[in-house]
Amino acid sequence: MNAMSKVDQQENAAPSLPEGAAAPQMPRIRWVTDGLKSSYANFANANSTREEVVLNFGVNNSWDRAQPEMAIELSHRIMLSPFAAKRLSTMLAQLIAEYEQRYGQLN
Repeated sequence: MNAMSKVDQQENAAPSLPEGAAAPQMPRIRWVTDGLKSSYANFANANSTREEVVLNFGVNNSWDRAQPEMAIELSHRIMLSPFAAKRLSTMLAQLIAEYEQRYGQLN
């Protein structure tokens, strides 16, 4: 089971109902991927305001650390509500824990 489905299960878990009460039907999720594009990023940056969390993704093509300046090519900016950012944080923590269980500790 992947991290996303674990988070979805936890968030979509039905609360305890009185005996004999029918559980509410959870909506089925259909992923629409017609406009989906994939990108590679080896750099991420985050900052926030009271109303939103901003994630910037890009590529660092500078491999020489002795350079006085590095140019990071930013390609995507994702803005989330703090609530969505917290759910993303939980999902990523679970994903990394599963990854480390399978492949070993990341340093």
